[in-house]
Amino acid sequence: MKKFGLIGQPLSHSFSPEIHALLGDYEYKLYPLLPEQLEDFMKNNELSGFNVTIPYKSDILPYCRELSKRAQSVGCVNTVIKKTDGSYFGDNTDYLGFRALLGADAEKVRGKKVLILGNGGTAKAVRAVLYDKGINNVITVSRFGEDNYTNISSHLDAYLIINTTPIGMYPDNGKTVINLDGFSECSLVLDMIYNPAKTTLLLQAEKLGIPCRNGLYMLVFQAKEATRLFTGEQIPNERAAEITDILSYKMKNITLIGMPGCGKTTIGKKLAGITSRPFYDTDRIISETAGMDIPRIFAEKGEGYLRELETRVLREVSKKSGAVIATGGGIVTVSENHELLRQNSTVVFIERDISKLDCSARPLSQKRNIKELFSERQPLYEAVCDFKIYNVTPEKAARDISCRLQVAGYKL
Repeated sequence: MKKFGLIGQPLSHSFSPEIHALLGDYEYKLYPLLPEQLEDFMKNNELSGFNVTIPYKSDILPYCRELSKRAQSVGCVNTVIKKTDGSYFGDNTDYLGFRALLGADAEKVRGKKVLILGNGGTAKAVRAVLYDKGINNVITVSRFGEDNYTNISSHLDAYLIINTTPIGMYPDNGKTVINLDGFSECSLVLDMIYNPAKTTLLLQAEKLGIPCRNGLYMLVFQAKEATRLFTGEQIPNERAAEITDILSYKMKNITLIGMPGCGKTTIGKKLAGITSRPFYDTDRIISETAGMDIPRIFAEKGEGYLRELETRVLREVSKKSGAVIATGGGIVTVSENHELLRQNSTVVFIERDISKLDCSARPLSQKRNIKELFSERQPLYEAVCDFKIYNVTPEKAARDISCRLQVAGYKL
């Protein structure tokens, strides 16, 4: 069996092995390399070909005896084939991936200003596609260039903003390279990051009502084209769309929110069993971290301390992919948590009759009128969730969530 892989640093965010497993019957592994390891790898690897990601898309050029016209035009390489004589042929399938991601929007963008954030290998491929589509008013914003983040306010009339930097990528979730406030003409935001599914940049775009999408389809489409180079097999474009859907739903967590005692933990465990996903309970993690249970934390440290610890725990748990997560009833009362909940999850609001809520071990629910508490929190649950499920029984609620997700496209 031929062997292929991906080189770069870091690679902890990568889903490339999963993608290639769905594209062809060959071995595909990750090869994280430090800069000083690149030369030895190029001389001694036993791969038939490999993909290249940050930071080696330009560094790989001197090792390629032959380049495709596309790679020459872009000025960097992300797919390498080892020829029978041992020499390397370099191509750029990022170009094809971004062209597919941009799609019909190219017509809308022509004649408008475009901002590319970053000036690395991906930015070069993006710029080449835009120019080939007749989109010429393209500004590249970098840290040290003429157009940089200190004078970006001179480009608030940008129609399309494309992030090609790794800022906000797992595990550094929550960071963003720019603030979209003030970009009154912006009508589309594309972020090449796909883990998390929604970066802070994309979440802000959503909040502002700006259409946006991440880079997963670009990644899958370029992988499809790399597979063609690896194996000679032509794979239909529809397969790239199918794999994007499969991975999008597989990568996302299923996070349960709702009132204390509504059954989130019990439902979550049953749902994890149905879907073969790992299960995390934020209340349990909080208790383990603090060395005491929630009522004691509340009594001895106060609600403010509990909420700070809860956000800290959620910040880490929400970075996970493909898990079921049960949360505390008050998690929606902290605005920062809304973004954390939504960045990589389908959020499900578990509803239950107030009279049936088990609040015996919930300190705030005991202290305050439960109806008053629900009245305050319901709008927050509604704002954060993707859909609601009523808890008649935990078994039925878990099945209902599973069925709802299958209808939505999840491959459970």
